[in-house]
Amino acid sequence: MVTAQDVSGALRPLGDSAIARHSQGFFKTAPGEYAHGDLFLGIRVPVVRAQAHRFRRLPRLEAIRLLASKYHEERFCALAILVDQFKRGDEDDRGWIYERYLANTNHINNWDLVDASAHKIVGPWLADRDRQILYTLAASPSLWERRIAIIATHHFISNGEFDDTLDLSEQLLNDPHDLIHKAVGWMLREVGKRDQTIEEVFLLKHQLAMPRTMLRYAIEKFSKSRRKQYLGGYAC
Repeated sequence: MVTAQDVSGALRPLGDSAIARHSQGFFKTAPGEYAHGDLFLGIRVPVVRAQAHRFRRLPRLEAIRLLASKYHEERFCALAILVDQFKRGDEDDRGWIYERYLANTNHINNWDLVDASAHKIVGPWLADRDRQILYTLAASPSLWERRIAIIATHHFISNGEFDDTLDLSEQLLNDPHDLIHKAVGWMLREVGKRDQTIEEVFLLKHQLAMPRTMLRYAIEKFSKSRRKQYLGGYAC
């Protein structure tokens, strides 16, 4: 049986110390930063994804063990494997992966890990189910659980459903963290790409209270003149 240790054994020789140093700066791993203490092997994402494809039949429990790795790229690989298995799995497989995903959010602890998985596991599982868990996650003290909540709604947006994105955006409007401002603004922008009128109803209501970063992300695809109106606080 292939194990988490086998995947680690394949990944670790692929590391590059220069890339690792850059990644530890880029992903804010210094004391006091959001990913303090995270460790990197120094492997580019396409290479990690290639290994995830190679080990796509890794037993699910071994994928969860890999997700507990101290190395960022190994956790990313585990999530890529789980996303693939969720997509190919039956209802029992998908339910198992969803439950273990939410039970291991302490290991899904950087923005790229969330963004590569939340809308591919949490969103699809909740598509035809009660979504109250997203509001619970959005109220969590964990930055990463709050980001999972809003990013998961990308799946709903893709299917033309905007209500949860808008409701969660309102709930997260006063969130203290820049990474949530960016995530909410991004999801609002995705709503606007499909229906700008719906996005603007939300923005006109909240533009003066929204964090500046959130607003900038949300209006990124607007015309230059419309962006200027919002940033100047006189859009109507």
